[in-house]
Amino acid sequence: MTTFPRSPRLLRGGLVLIDPTTGSVLRIIALQYNPDTLTRSFQIKGVSGDTGDHLEALRLKGPPVETIKVEAEIDATDQLEGNDSQTVEVGLHPHLASLETIVYPSSVQLQRANAEASRGSIEIAPAQAPLPLFIFGPKRIVPVRITELSITEEAFDPVLNPIRAKVSLGMRVLSVDDLGFDVKGGGLFMTYLQAKEALATSSRGGSFAALGITGIP
Repeated sequence: MTTFPRSPRLLRGGLVLIDPTTGSVLRIIALQYNPDTLTRSFQIKGVSGDTGDHLEALRLKGPPVETIKVEAEIDATDQLEGNDSQTVEVGLHPHLASLETIVYPSSVQLQRANAEASRGSIEIAPAQAPLPLFIFGPKRIVPVRITELSITEEAFDPVLNPIRAKVSLGMRVLSVDDLGFDVKGGGLFMTYLQAKEALATSSRGGSFAALGITGIP
């Protein structure tokens, strides 16, 4: 099957896991289909207005807490029709597992922590997980923490491998307040913020007339 030669190349959203120290890429997880909607919310970090100091009313203590939620679909139909050997054998298990293991410490880390506890260690610092980057086009590359992961498996093959699923993914954007300025994730957040500022600057401003206010230049 051929495509129209001038049809645009469809970019996919997804997650990239990087080493939080070195920034090296550990895994790339592309969404099979981009979600129809992407929900973002912002919790403002302002100075409390209860102090009575009018100068504090407009002060911002830091970047807002931004959360992102997407719902994506995964379907193995095309791979099964193409007789993809892995999909025929195990369905969507590998793709779902690549998402699920983001929110698990590795088995090696768990075994190491258990061994340390068996040797009488009083306090064991949790192992540092890879840093997820949510990528949704070149202007939205942002470090996140996965806060919610829900998977609904909707269809199965004869041996009960999932072949169609919906994934709901909740994320909290990690800012320099969370990561600091001197690490890879903090730098990526600053690039994300600066890109947002540049887009805001390029936005065409309105006028008082458009707001129904006259007599003001």
